[in-house]
Amino acid sequence: MSRLLDPVWPFMQLRRELSHLIDNLESNGGSTSGVFPPLNVWEDRDNYYAEAEIPGVAQEDLEVFTIGDELTIRGKREPMSGKGLTYHRQERGWGQFERVVSLPGDVDADKVEAHLHHGVLKVILPKAEEAKPRKITVTAA
Repeated sequence: MSRLLDPVWPFMQLRRELSHLIDNLESNGGSTSGVFPPLNVWEDRDNYYAEAEIPGVAQEDLEVFTIGDELTIRGKREPMSGKGLTYHRQERGWGQFERVVSLPGDVDADKVEAHLHHGVLKVILPKAEEAKPRKITVTAA
């Protein structure tokens, strides 16, 4: 049975997402300003796509990987430092972060691409062959 047709699967996915949300809030200095990094996920016939906003995160402080149908984005953003700094407002979080999202199907991990440009991470995740839609030929009986 396809996991999308399994009546329990959406609840398991929701539980996993909520667990990661709580972990992110606790690991971001207790900040409740939201999930970091914010991201969009979408698909077309051949690929899943993810786009995350990660301003101030250096490429060398970033890890992107997949396991089965999960995409993980992990990294750290350094706090501003310098002598004599006085903050008047500090809304941008810093420290380590991890974001794990479930995709609707498995990906071909050997073909995944990730690009960081102007603080936006774009990930292209080619679908595994078994996750791609297939046209079924209908025959007459």
